[in-house]
Amino acid sequence: MVDQETSRALLAAVKASALTGRSLREEAMQRLDQLPDYNWSGVYRLEGDTLVLDAYVGAPTDHTHIPVGRGVCGTAVAEDRNQVIEDVRTLDNYLACSTQTRSEIVVLIRRGTEILGQIDIDGHRVGAFDASDEALLESLAEHLAERWD
Repeated sequence: MVDQETSRALLAAVKASALTGRSLREEAMQRLDQLPDYNWSGVYRLEGDTLVLDAYVGAPTDHTHIPVGRGVCGTAVAEDRNQVIEDVRTLDNYLACSTQTRSEIVVLIRRGTEILGQIDIDGHRVGAFDASDEALLESLAEHLAERWD
């Protein structure tokens, strides 16, 4: 749940960056990590039928390669839609990166109809993410797609 002023400032800072590709994705994840409830922030690249961990901020994860259709991240690609999960403990298909994670949001990064990857955010509080977070991440995803390399 991020306010509009914070969203605007974060997006303006990323847009003002001269970076591209992975360097820009790293900067963007660093900025997201400063937001309340953004306890793990990462980008996965879609390579064939596998999501591959790219830039991230947070604890290391064993989930560096996720098949499409598996977990929240893989489901987002398989269903071609963002995922906002209020409580991950209610999911049968959940891939736990941390025992502290309670909420997750995944927003697809697209160039036209092609899915390039996704932004994945974990939170330690049930119901940490809402439509304001999805809107912020969708805007960020559009910018990352423009300078994807």
